Amino acid sequence: MKASSVAEQNMRYWLFKSEPSTFSIDHLAKAARQTAPWDGVRNYQARNFLRDDVNVGDQVLFYHSREEPLGIFGSMRIVKSGYADFTAFDSRSKYYDASSDPDQPRWFMVDVTLVTKFPNPVTRDMLKDDEATSGMLVMKRGMRLSIQPVTHDEWKAVHRLAGISE
Repeated sequence: MKASSVAEQNMRYWLFKSEPSTFSIDHLAKAARQTAPWDGVRNYQARNFLRDDVNVGDQVLFYHSREEPLGIFGSMRIVKSGYADFTAFDSRSKYYDASSDPDQPRWFMVDVTLVTKFPNPVTRDMLKDDEATSGMLVMKRGMRLSIQPVTHDEWKAVHRLAGISE
């Protein structure tokens, strides 16, 4: 089996949520090399995903949360796997955690790079109305987790709904 085939088989798909007033797909598009750290995750299950499961090359859907329109605005790729979230050690950061120890970090982040900004968002209504996406974790009532796994079929369906070929 070719190396690229092995890498593709090991690739995972994710959905990362962010409030657009804090960090939007437009912020990422304007970042140097369209790459930025995904910092400030302060939920243990999401932290575990970042620390243990999210790897370089994994593909990510960028979801705008808490502000209308809610939906998926594009895709990203992981370019640096989990490392200590340095904002936890910065007392000037809104993500500061006084009990977090740099020698045994509590919080982790990854670096992402923009792959595609969708011409139009894939809204929650679109996700709800599509058979392939209606069961996504992000559609579950009460699901607040900011880092969520996505299946390959869901990934493909979101791109279909966005009118983007992968």
